[in-house]
Amino acid sequence: MKTILTPEQIKQNWEIYITYIDKYISSPRKEKLINFFNQHQEELILMPASNKRSYHNAIPGGYIDHINRVIEASLKLHTVWDNMGAHTDTYTIEELVFSALNHDLGKIGDGDNYSYLPSQDNWRKENLGEMYSFNSKIQYMSVPDRSLFLLHKIGVEISHNEWIAIKTHDGLYDPGNEAYLKSFMPETKPRTSLPYIIHQADLMAARIEFEREYLDDLNKGESTIKKKNTNNYNQNSPSVKAKAIKQISANSSSNLTDIMSNFFD
Repeated sequence: MKTILTPEQIKQNWEIYITYIDKYISSPRKEKLINFFNQHQEELILMPASNKRSYHNAIPGGYIDHINRVIEASLKLHTVWDNMGAHTDTYTIEELVFSALNHDLGKIGDGDNYSYLPSQDNWRKENLGEMYSFNSKIQYMSVPDRSLFLLHKIGVEISHNEWIAIKTHDGLYDPGNEAYLKSFMPETKPRTSLPYIIHQADLMAARIEFEREYLDDLNKGESTIKKKNTNNYNQNSPSVKAKAIKQISANSSSNLTDIMSNFFD
């Protein structure tokens, strides 16, 4: 079943996202984060979680939807780890939520240029499922490194626990994390379970989004790339697009309009 977030869902996800910050993040970090996110509200609200459908949430609103799911999963996994006897007093709930909230922040871009641009290549969209292209104006950095760079850039202090959790959230899928996670010496292993919880929450969220997007069709033996071309986004398009723009932002920019038009033409 093809996943498309409605304008109402996109708006509600944004409200949940801001509520997490207000509830769990203390001042002055709270105000700095909300100020930065509000400055980039239009892009964040409609940003995908990835550029390609075969990954996860490569749809308008996919990023915030993913982040909210990772935060929720992190809080639930914290309880599981605690009930199983882990030393969950080695990190705080604020560190848990902060890490989940910002683990993929680098996907937005460098603060001046946005990472994801709606693809103009119909062949790649229809045959490869690449709905977005990467902005070549942005200097290369890994997503975790850019996340940490952006937090530093806006003056948000990061604890040791948060830095390692954000840096290593991809687990051993990223070979660069081996120095942190593949140690055989007790003194060089992570001092808290936070990095593992964030990784598990991110993995769970991405897997759930993949299942929601593809698994039913794959189990039925149906094609998922050719079948799920851009025409799948054309249902009730004019009204959906207009409603999304009206509900999400009272001052819609051309950038917002361009992003929506690639999915709701």
